[in-house]
Amino acid sequence: MDEIQLIQAAQQGELEAFNHLVISYQGLAFNVAYRLLGDDASAEDATQEAFIAAYRNLHRYRGGSFKAWLLRIVTNGCYDELRRRKRRPQTELEPEGREGEEPLQPRWMADPGEGPQELAERVELSAAIQRCLNQLEAEFRAAVVLVDVQGMDYAEAAEVLKRPLGTVKSRLARARTRLQGCLQGFMELLPDRFRLHTEETS
Repeated sequence: MDEIQLIQAAQQGELEAFNHLVISYQGLAFNVAYRLLGDDASAEDATQEAFIAAYRNLHRYRGGSFKAWLLRIVTNGCYDELRRRKRRPQTELEPEGREGEEPLQPRWMADPGEGPQELAERVELSAAIQRCLNQLEAEFRAAVVLVDVQGMDYAEAAEVLKRPLGTVKSRLARARTRLQGCLQGFMELLPDRFRLHTEETS
């Protein structure tokens, strides 16, 4: 069955059809939640809760991009968690392995084709980006995650965020500027779109 057929079957109560949708989107949903929340355990919880909410509310889906509909649920759930954290602020700690080992990295970052140097650089860059993302307000962070991390176009990100296209573009531009400033010490590791470009002088 294609995606539309799977959705229709799931709306009729076929759990196996919904499980196929979960398999298709769980990686994407987790990645978005991880970048919004900043840690593995919270992202896993948010992803699980989002799929439960999606299943319970599947009758409300009225067509259009299912990915955008699902990611809106993921994003809203992450916003709720971030608001709860503000109400009960805690000191953020990097997750550690046993006996002070290096912080654990999310499973999706593993790439068996990389050498030790490439892996170390990517882990360092990922940690730096996450620290800087954590400094952004939630909706600015979400715009960056959807467009720059997940590769969505502006229109699709606007659909997920339920904001006008111009608002998303404005937030993204401001967020990128703040990220660039935060990441200046990691310029050699950054993709081109995050680098600060200065005009050459003759």
